[in-house]
Amino acid sequence: MFNLKTISLLPIHGTSPLSVFFSTHSSSREHAGHKLNSSCHSGMRRCVKEGYAYSLGNKNLSIKSPDGSNSGEEFSGNSYNKSIQYCCKLGDIDKAMALLAQMQALGFHPSSISYASLIEALASVGRTLEADAIFQEMVCFGFNPKLRFYNILLRGFLKKGLLGLGSRLLVVMEDMGICRNQETYEILLDYHVNAGRLDDTWLIINEMRSKGFQLNSFVYGKVIGLYRDNGMWKKAVGIVEEIREMGLSLDRQIYNSIIDTFGKYGELVEALEVFEKMQQESIRPDIVTWNSLIRWHCKAGDVAKALELFTQMQEQGFYPDPKIFITIISCLGELGKWDVIKKNFENMKDRGHGKIGAIYAILVDIYGQYGRFRDPEECIAALKLEGLQPSGSMFCILANAYAQQGLCEQTVKVLQLMEPEGIEPNLVMLNVLINAFGVAGKYKEALSVYHLMKDIGISPDLVTYSTLMKAFIRAKKFHKVPEIYKQMESSGCTPDRKARQILQSALVVLEQRR
Repeated sequence: MFNLKTISLLPIHGTSPLSVFFSTHSSSREHAGHKLNSSCHSGMRRCVKEGYAYSLGNKNLSIKSPDGSNSGEEFSGNSYNKSIQYCCKLGDIDKAMALLAQMQALGFHPSSISYASLIEALASVGRTLEADAIFQEMVCFGFNPKLRFYNILLRGFLKKGLLGLGSRLLVVMEDMGICRNQETYEILLDYHVNAGRLDDTWLIINEMRSKGFQLNSFVYGKVIGLYRDNGMWKKAVGIVEEIREMGLSLDRQIYNSIIDTFGKYGELVEALEVFEKMQQESIRPDIVTWNSLIRWHCKAGDVAKALELFTQMQEQGFYPDPKIFITIISCLGELGKWDVIKKNFENMKDRGHGKIGAIYAILVDIYGQYGRFRDPEECIAALKLEGLQPSGSMFCILANAYAQQGLCEQTVKVLQLMEPEGIEPNLVMLNVLINAFGVAGKYKEALSVYHLMKDIGISPDLVTYSTLMKAFIRAKKFHKVPEIYKQMESSGCTPDRKARQILQSALVVLEQRR
């Protein structure tokens, strides 16, 4: 059996950092294998209630009415329901969970609207196992969840890479006679395209067609992305003609897909022409548009144009994406232009990006002009002082910044800090950890994370396999690359051009050694 203690990192409080991070999630394996059904599992319900009671006991909960006033009166079931829904709307999920525990202790039961609010709020921040537990409790109390609840859970499962759990949920839907709708198919399509699962993507599209669902701009955007990621960028652009022939207008989603396709294959002049055209047709670029253009100009080495676009984006009123800021820092840092980074950071503050600017200040510090790297705990504490509530995305951004520097211990520590915030590990975060080990030349640890991922029910995607193969290339373990490539194919992930190039590089070296 896979043993986390094989990972050799500097210990924190005498134990492996990775084992500390994942030890509390070992029970997730048992939960992930549990098929949803209409029977009530007392152990699950007890676990949920004990979890809520713990939150209540460790949080100074001031019971207030939905408008925020403290009446001092005992709440009714209706008051609890309103307050739970209000807390979920504000994003204060811990307080909503504590209120749920309190109302159930008094003998009240949540309404279907409260259940919906809790499930949606938990799933939105990646707390999918808790959302699943609430869903099961809802069924136990005799509620019949509508399709919307299933879609919320499905999106949450697949976002974390829990394909097995998502597949079981689809089986339950079928057993309950609940038919998939357009949203269900779009959730599945989004996952399969992002995971590089070519065959599964076409199965979903063909099923949509056979059942009479409309192939809208979202679907076509994903098809374009599919062609793009498999090296068929001209065919991807050709989809545009098919869209026009069907009488569909090109919307922002389609334009973004085309721009990203041109950018990925270095056709930056064409990407900018499409960018101009979308604006001529009164379609306003969004943050996705700007991020794509900036990213691909940085990749092409045209940092001046990337900075020009970065400035234009802010002039249009968009907050810079931290991921894009990492890309810009990397490009300018390699050129030694830390004065330019400082100038752009000051310009951001002048535009009023106060709180979010704290993230960028920390990222600059992580990369460090003189190699001075902040401790992850200090980073999170500084963000909290700025009034920023830590989120899964924020932790991912910080972990990725450390990972790109090959700072494994700090990367693991960032992921450890997620747990007290109630954020569960997901596919993206584990991919970041594999990358951190790979950059640092720790291929055994990278492989251990890969095995752990499968062990806890998270399905590796195309990024996982490609990152792991790169780790073996860096460690000169070329013979391992074909093995991982075969595992990628057998899992249903279709190798993209990058994956094929990594395999070819390994095969060339192996051939030379013979």
